[in-house]
Amino acid sequence: MIFSFIIPISLVLLGFIVGRINEARHFADLQQREASFQHVVLSDLKTIPEGMNRSQFVSGSVVISIDYYKRIIASIRMFFGGEVASYQSLLTRARREAILRMIDEADDYDSKYIANIRIETSKVFENDDGIGSLEVYAYGTALS
Repeated sequence: MIFSFIIPISLVLLGFIVGRINEARHFADLQQREASFQHVVLSDLKTIPEGMNRSQFVSGSVVISIDYYKRIIASIRMFFGGEVASYQSLLTRARREAILRMIDEADDYDSKYIANIRIETSKVFENDDGIGSLEVYAYGTALS
């Protein structure tokens, strides 16, 4: 009887630990990649600076899935109310990743300035349990 509880609890605990480790690694990778793109100016303004004569549409996209652990924590938080921090870190990572992918595409065009940046989020998939995937799409105009 005790073993029937120990195995599921151990698997949930293992999933939590592995998830936290992977999330920490991804945040560290994001920070390192963002540091390598410090020379690129990002702007949400529609104006073009003087001296820029070439433009190119650039975009970056990432699809993320909501894991069961974050869903359980979010359900508890939604029951009592308040900020759902477990989803917030997931979406923060996705936004940063989409922006970095957009900058990486702009870097192929030797662009140092990206104007009119926009970020869109949309639901891609949802199953009967409500667990699904979200796409974060970042786009803008690379100028050089």
